[in-house]
Amino acid sequence: MIEHYWHCDHSVLEICPLGPLQETDFQALEAQVDPVISEHGCLAGLLINAAHFPGWESFAALISHCVFIRDYHKRIHKIAVVSDHTLLGFMPRLVDHFVGAEVRPFPADGYQQALNWLAEPG
Repeated sequence: MIEHYWHCDHSVLEICPLGPLQETDFQALEAQVDPVISEHGCLAGLLINAAHFPGWESFAALISHCVFIRDYHKRIHKIAVVSDHTLLGFMPRLVDHFVGAEVRPFPADGYQQALNWLAEPG
């Protein structure tokens, strides 16, 4: 399950995984993101607030996650990953080569710093 919150007048989407990620989570995210992208052409930022990354419920959920990234990464300017999880700390450096967005890691106590970075123009 993923909770989401909008910041900065619907230009920054925060997502918080609460349990193993499911296929339907990414369908729900698409329903939130599509109207904003239709209106503004892109999102200024995506904040992944993942103090604890629960993984995926199934292989199909992992595939849905990859499809979501493939379909939206060029329409998001910046991605902030807020987590102390070791794997997620390395993730920005790995995916930065494959996505159009600028990706930056932040420690779990750097939530506000991440949100401020996403809100900056650029």
